[in-house]
Amino acid sequence: MSQDSTTAPEAARKLSGRRRREIVAVLLFSGGPIFESSIPLSVFGIDRQDAGVPRYRLLVCAGEDVPLRTTGGLELTAPYGLEALSRAGTVVVPAWRSITQPPPAAALDALRRAHEEGARIVGLCTGAFVLAAAGLLDGRPATTHWMYAPTLAKRYPSVHVDPRELFVDDGDVLTSAGTAAGIDLCLHIVRTDHGADAAGALARRLVVPPRRSGGQERYLDRSLPEEIGADPLAEVVAWALEHLHEQFDVETLAARAYMSRRTFDRRFRSLTGSAPLQWLITQRVLQAQRLLETSDYSVDEVAGRCGFRSPVALRGHFRRQLGSSPAAYRAAYRARRPQSGPDRPERSERAERVERGERGDRFDRPDPVEHRSGEPSLMGMRRTAMAPAAHAVTGAPLGSPPPHVGHGGHLGHAPGHGGGHGMNPNDSGKSDTDLYAPRLPGQRERPVG
Repeated sequence: MSQDSTTAPEAARKLSGRRRREIVAVLLFSGGPIFESSIPLSVFGIDRQDAGVPRYRLLVCAGEDVPLRTTGGLELTAPYGLEALSRAGTVVVPAWRSITQPPPAAALDALRRAHEEGARIVGLCTGAFVLAAAGLLDGRPATTHWMYAPTLAKRYPSVHVDPRELFVDDGDVLTSAGTAAGIDLCLHIVRTDHGADAAGALARRLVVPPRRSGGQERYLDRSLPEEIGADPLAEVVAWALEHLHEQFDVETLAARAYMSRRTFDRRFRSLTGSAPLQWLITQRVLQAQRLLETSDYSVDEVAGRCGFRSPVALRGHFRRQLGSSPAAYRAAYRARRPQSGPDRPERSERAERVERGERGDRFDRPDPVEHRSGEPSLMGMRRTAMAPAAHAVTGAPLGSPPPHVGHGGHLGHAPGHGGGHGMNPNDSGKSDTDLYAPRLPGQRERPVG
């Protein structure tokens, strides 16, 4: 799926009054993080026509009548106030200082008025909370920083929060994930307004990729929000984490919570921002990751100890989440760390044989499917462990785009349904082309219940 919005009828709505499409207003609040605040200022506020980037006119507006102090204690002076929003064709809210505080009423009124008059409204990172407080995200898909997505979903249940996306384009309202994802969304806006060449020229000036593949999924901290501790579901979640080695489905968890499946799905999603199936598969993959790092179990044995019905299921979900096969992940992980030491026992002869790629019993042999799909052999991984190609498998943070993503089901989705109705980790759905593509108009997926 393309990141470009070519089917967004709302994006072409007529602007009313004095609004001009080339004018971008950035709405700043006191206490906002300086990095997120600076992104739209840099993208839309600098004249780069010499590089082939069309010029926008930037209006920096104060969202409240107090000194604008950023993180680090810097004090800013905005040349415009809320009245300047009436001239903008695009209004960007780059951040909000606290997800627990309500934004100023005057700023919310100005955003509602701008939207009613045809302006495009953009929320970067925690700026999505301001858009949600204004009611602009009701009934819409949206995203924010993965860490705040559960809170956004719980506080504004009418918003369809997707913590996996880097950004979501819903035509006249757009939201992005945290920090650098704001750059992705701003580049998308330039691409929508002026085409791929203009966005590419701007990306070169900013020294960033024109389009990043992947989403927030591999950045997610899979722990649950603190507020679940007092919820009846906490006991069920704790039981699931203690029994990951067993095979159970959503109905099992719902029964332990004394809820119907439909009610359980809705309650779990409202607390965590994700579907039960999505969360459980991720926990199983994380457990597999730990075992691959700390044990000598074969991949087949790891699959069984993490509750996957087959090694094939483990390999598919592992590759989709971490961008690598389990065998290649283990080889690269161990190549970057001492093989023995006071905190690590000596490797077994079998484990050494597996990593060298020598044939042994059926558990020791590299999976032939992995070689057919282009994955380097374990012997090759060992010989080139310090080379950039091998380092790319796990040498960068888990959020780095993987060199290759295999084909298979979408994490946490059963075939033909956005949230999944089975708990079978073998379920498959969307192709990987769709896996991390931002949600565009006409492709909304509404949660059930």
